[in-house]
Amino acid sequence: MTQGISGVYSAAATPIEADGSPCFDLFTAHCHGLLAEGCHGIALLGTTGEANNFSVDERMALLDAVCDSGISGNQLLPGTSCSNLSETKALTAHALSCQVKACVILPPFYYKQVSDEGLFRFYAQLVEGLADSRLKIILYHIPQMTQVPISHDLIARLRAEFPGIFVGIKDSAGDIENMKKMVKRFPNFSVLAGADPLLLPLLQAGGSGCITATSNLRADSLRFIWDNINDTSKQLEIDQHQKRINEWRNLSNSYAQLATIKAMISEVRGDNRWCALRPPLTALTTQERETIWAQMQQI
Repeated sequence: MTQGISGVYSAAATPIEADGSPCFDLFTAHCHGLLAEGCHGIALLGTTGEANNFSVDERMALLDAVCDSGISGNQLLPGTSCSNLSETKALTAHALSCQVKACVILPPFYYKQVSDEGLFRFYAQLVEGLADSRLKIILYHIPQMTQVPISHDLIARLRAEFPGIFVGIKDSAGDIENMKKMVKRFPNFSVLAGADPLLLPLLQAGGSGCITATSNLRADSLRFIWDNINDTSKQLEIDQHQKRINEWRNLSNSYAQLATIKAMISEVRGDNRWCALRPPLTALTTQERETIWAQMQQI
C-alpha cells in the first residue's frame, strides 16, 4: 500500500437551511459524527458536498466552521476547485491557512476538449502563484461530470515538474483498471477510489483508500475493510461489509443520487433539514423519501 494520504475519507454532504444558506451547526456535527463512525478524515466541498453551488465566501466559511469546531486541519481534504484560476487560488490559499492535509482540485471544467498542455499550465500557475511549501494537491478525475479527463501523462509531468506537491488522485470514473495502472506507474502516489464498490479491489491492488459518498452512511463498513484488508481470517466479514456497502450505494442511486443520499442522511441523523439541496438540484418528493426510508430498514 502506498504511503502518504491513505484511508477512508468521507465525501461529506452539506446541509442547507430553508433560506438556502449553509447549515453550519448541522454540518459540523455531521463531520464529527463521520470521524466517530470510522472515517480517517473529511473530504468536504466536493461533488457530494455541492461545492459548485456555493460561493467562494460560503465555502471558506464552511471550512472555517469545521476547523473552529475542533476538527484538525490534518483530517481535512477540502475541494478548492473552481472553473477559473483566481478563485481556485483564493480557495486553496485559504485552505492552506487552515493547515489542511491536502486540497482536492478538479481540472478547470467549463471549456471542453482542452489539451494536456492547457491543463498543465492551469495547475502550474496555481502552484507557482501560491508559492507555499505546505501545498499538497489531490487531483480529481471525474470525467462524467467535468468532461475533462486527467491523463496519466499529465500526472507524470506535474509530478516531475513539482515534486512532492501532486500527491494523489481521486478517481471517480469507476474504472478499476485505470486505477490499477496508476498504482503501478506512480509509486508513492495515493490512488483513492471515488466509488465505494471499488475500495476493496483497489486496496487489494495496492491503492490507498477512498473518498466516497456512501461513507456518509456506512463509514463503519468502509473502515472495517480498510482495517482488515490484510487479515485473511477476516475475509468472510470483509465480504459481508462490502455487500452492505454495495446495497447502500445501490439504494442511493434509486433516484437522483445527491438528493437520495441527503434523504438517507436525514433518516440516519434524525433531522429533515438534510433533505434540502440548492438549485438546480432538487429534493426528493415526500413519497420518494418515504420509499427510501422504508427500504433502508430492509438492508
